[in-house]
Amino acid sequence: MQNNPLVAVILPAYNEELTIASCIHDFHAALPDASIWVINNRSADATETIARDTISKLGCAGGVINERRPGKGNAVRRAFMDVEADIYVLADADMTYPASQAKDLIAPVVAGQADMVVGDRHSDGHYAAENTRALHGFGNRLVRNLVNKLFGAQLADIMSGYRVFNRHFVKSYPILVEGFEIETDMTLHALDKRFRIVEIPVNYRDRPEGSFSKLNTFADGARVLTTIGNILRYYRPLMFFGGAAVFAAILALLAGMPVIDEYIRHAYIEHIPLAILATGLGIVAMLLAAIGLILDSITHQDKRRFELALLARRF
Repeated sequence: MQNNPLVAVILPAYNEELTIASCIHDFHAALPDASIWVINNRSADATETIARDTISKLGCAGGVINERRPGKGNAVRRAFMDVEADIYVLADADMTYPASQAKDLIAPVVAGQADMVVGDRHSDGHYAAENTRALHGFGNRLVRNLVNKLFGAQLADIMSGYRVFNRHFVKSYPILVEGFEIETDMTLHALDKRFRIVEIPVNYRDRPEGSFSKLNTFADGARVLTTIGNILRYYRPLMFFGGAAVFAAILALLAGMPVIDEYIRHAYIEHIPLAILATGLGIVAMLLAAIGLILDSITHQDKRRFELALLARRF
């Protein structure tokens, strides 16, 4: 990392007119040499105007980038494509994360000790104290435990929106998700591709009065379940399809036992539908097992190609 790396602060914003100015001020005070980019994600309020005016008055580098496709994932994708820097600081524009700790998160990246630094909300108990939505906390723990188990990791905060990346990570990260699952996807990419992750505890506070969260307990709960399924399907296909194959095989065995018993006893089968069901389930089990093996091989080849690309530095 060069002595004076270019730092870019990325602030995805959707209807954040109450907090965007203060957020920009705080990050400019903490990182006066950084460029600040607000990714306006279809805001229907004065977010864009306030952001432009604030950046202009401060005289800092950066600006406002409009992303018309809805979703935080799309906003981050636009930023990573359009903004050039050596270090990227990603934070929400709702004043929930302290800009004053940005330098703490940047330090491991500058020192070459991390490719991604995560602002950990959980270790010091700040998120538990501020979060009033029990189901969100449950979903966080569920995904975290699954990810740690599958990847042999010990991460404390899978879904933190306060992160710092080096250019190496940003320019080799294909963003395919569109919504708030972007943080989980970043973590999975880093773990799967063996990037170095460092977690640093940060303060976390709830949104200021009058500012409303875009999260929805039930919709986001469904996303959590979908995320869990996708983690297994994309990153551990043999486990996902192999588990389904074992389940189908057990059902085939249960359906076929009376048929087998009948044939042993009478050398004749009367339960033809049950025999057909057992045979069908057995075929499904074999197909699922084959799919799991094929996709596991493809996943392995994808990892090899990615490692070669890293060596070639072709981003």
